[in-house]
Amino acid sequence: MPPVSRLARVFTKDTLIKGQPRRIDCVDLLGQTYVVTRGPVTVIALEDEWYEDVRDPAATVAALREACGITPDVFTFWQRLPDVAPRFQYHQEWDEIAVLSFGSYEQWWKVQIKSRTRNLIRKAEKEGIVVRETSYDDEFVRGMTAIFNEAPVRQGRPFWHYGKDAETVKRQFSRFIHREHMIAAYYRDEMVGLIMLGNAGRFAITGQIISSLKHRDKAVTNVLVAKAVQLTEQLGLQHLVYLYWSDDSLGEFKRRCGFAKTLVPRYYVPLTTKGKLGLKLGAQRGWKAMVPSPIKSPLKRLRSSWYASWEH
Repeated sequence: MPPVSRLARVFTKDTLIKGQPRRIDCVDLLGQTYVVTRGPVTVIALEDEWYEDVRDPAATVAALREACGITPDVFTFWQRLPDVAPRFQYHQEWDEIAVLSFGSYEQWWKVQIKSRTRNLIRKAEKEGIVVRETSYDDEFVRGMTAIFNEAPVRQGRPFWHYGKDAETVKRQFSRFIHREHMIAAYYRDEMVGLIMLGNAGRFAITGQIISSLKHRDKAVTNVLVAKAVQLTEQLGLQHLVYLYWSDDSLGEFKRRCGFAKTLVPRYYVPLTTKGKLGLKLGAQRGWKAMVPSPIKSPLKRLRSSWYASWEH
């Protein structure tokens, strides 16, 4: 790829997309790294947008418009929590993320969750579930790999990390451990769940969070979330983010744990004529977002039924 501008360096790098290794195009621009995603329109966005802000959106837009040969169609960025009041004049839409905001662990425990969730956490502890912060070592990776390989389907869709060996898991998940805290749940010395909790400066964020299917009756994920709230408080943060909001069983679980749907402003800046047209059609969010809801819902149900048949 030719250079984007005199202020940029263009390169490729290895990453994971839906759990699989991929090589992606990247641009170092004004001291920050951006990734290029190709779809109905070509979109460029900050690589680590959960962890850092675009320092100067106007300067970034100006630099991108100097592009030679590979000009992206649309530049997108958002405002990170807790900065949720729109501050820019670009085309804006809302992203829905799941956020638990709390003053203290005690407040969360006594006020923000209902008795049912508290009882599930107590039940997990009574049944012998022990949760603690740990290290990203070979023992942790072996436990993680065992959980990954319990089933090829989770939550009605193929599980991205099923079938991987411990060496692959260790390599793929070691990329960001410099900013993550490992939390693991154990039952009779067997690791039965984990959270890789990221510190994003303004908030903590659940990276990988998963628990053993064969111990699902022990409310492992509930007690993992409780430990994540404790650790978030210890880090001096008052917001815990569980990625995106959804209106499904996972969304209901988040709600019961005190998370709420929170709107954060996302901006889209067209850089080409194709980008302007794509913005009108909603193409900046990808092919899936362009499918009408009346069609999307039946397709999701069909997909879930199909993948469920894999388990029988």
